[in-house]
Amino acid sequence: ETARANLLAEGIPAGRIVVTGNTVIDALLTVAAEPWAPPADDPLAHLPASREWLLVTAHRRESFGAPLMGICQALRRIAETWGDRVHIVYPVHRNPSVWEPVHAALAGQPNIILLPPVDYRRLVYLMKRCAFILTDSGGIQEEAPSLGKPVLVLRETTERPEAVACGASLVVGTDPERIVSEVHRLLTDRVAYERMASVQNPYGDGRAAERIADVLAMA
Repeated sequence: ETARANLLAEGIPAGRIVVTGNTVIDALLTVAAEPWAPPADDPLAHLPASREWLLVTAHRRESFGAPLMGICQALRRIAETWGDRVHIVYPVHRNPSVWEPVHAALAGQPNIILLPPVDYRRLVYLMKRCAFILTDSGGIQEEAPSLGKPVLVLRETTERPEAVACGASLVVGTDPERIVSEVHRLLTDRVAYERMASVQNPYGDGRAAERIADVLAMA
């Protein structure tokens, strides 16, 4: 509805606007509903089931350098502080500006596993299995609420304000103190966690393609 209001403010006639939701949510729910488990030779099959997983994705260009190092510093502190409870899973982008500093900072750290990039089915598996997500990905900010996963946004701003406004995500930036503090809050405050996890996804309900097809059929 926010997108509709923006179009109306730009002078687009109301009769030309149909709020459908994003087809990415259709794709997400389709894949998430399919039974799948990692095969025995997949690294995902060997992640510790006894701990809560925290999924991390961070690769945006504005994070290169000091911001990414701040994220890595926070991840080390989280792993050290919550080592008996959590396991951090970080599929690392192949861009040398991400791959090299992340591996230099985190490779070999207890309770942190650095994976090569994963395909979409494996990413959805990780999103379903994790406790919550730390990410700078715009797409994951849209998808995670449909799986009931709180999101801590590792950026100073986001172009997905609807997720923040409804409480599904929280912008925490790249400062290690802020990241560690908000992770601590989600791990210790069950009410705060459930408040974020139970939000209805503002980006769609899985029926966007159906609505678009209906509109086109009537055109």
